[in-house]
Amino acid sequence: MQNADTAAALLRASTLPVLEARILLGHVLGWRRTELITRSDEPLGAALIERYRALEARRLAGEPVAQLVGAREFFGLEFDVTPHVLIPRPETELLVETALEALEGLKKPRVLDLGTGTGAIAVAIASARPDAQVWAVDRSSEALAVAVRNAGKLLDAARPGGAPVFWEGDWYDALNASEALHFDVIVSNPPYIASGDPHLSQGDLRFEPRGALTDEADGLSAIRAIVSGAPAWLAPRGVLWMEHGYDQAQAVRTLLEDRSFGEVRSACDLAGIERISGGRRAAT
Repeated sequence: MQNADTAAALLRASTLPVLEARILLGHVLGWRRTELITRSDEPLGAALIERYRALEARRLAGEPVAQLVGAREFFGLEFDVTPHVLIPRPETELLVETALEALEGLKKPRVLDLGTGTGAIAVAIASARPDAQVWAVDRSSEALAVAVRNAGKLLDAARPGGAPVFWEGDWYDALNASEALHFDVIVSNPPYIASGDPHLSQGDLRFEPRGALTDEADGLSAIRAIVSGAPAWLAPRGVLWMEHGYDQAQAVRTLLEDRSFGEVRSACDLAGIERISGGRRAAT
């Protein structure tokens, strides 16, 4: 008969999905997934068991796994996560991939990430393009602290593009106009959930910063502000790409067209949902 104080016994008794239970237990024990198998019958100390059961209870109450372990993988990089930032999600990797495509053939490109949160988008782009100069903006000082920490942890200090520059403030208001910056690519995953959307009171969203999720309006006010201000900050032929809701693609394309963006289109995530939309500033 197996002991009740082993990893195998704890995982067998858990009512969590198997993957979530493994992540939490591995985090408490400091074990990799293989060790949860090879050391599954080792007796565990009471303190470790108590720590695991406390995290298990918090997850059963709805707290996101990423917040419980303080990390989430995104674009092959492990980002620190706190309750002050939106948890990076796999579908947002499409925004990074599309931005990187737009940077192909450009030397020392300039990139701006609006509403950076964890810094996931900015840092992923900076990691993939070491020569890129990257700026990132967020109105939350707590979020920026997380983003700065992630950049310091995940990027080579000697990268040719230098360390990303982080500014606090609302969208373009945070930028230093005296620097006369113009960007080859502007990207953003802004708050796009409408204020009355029931998803805000469901699942992981209940524990994430509301200001990173909703504009407290129709879900398009932040996108309007980003589209409206972009031409002044984009280099000629520069592009703007934004993530948006599953049913907002047409509305976002219209906003881009109304501001005279060309090559306006949307791209689908792996679920076939139009997840991002963007366009190109005119050459003059």
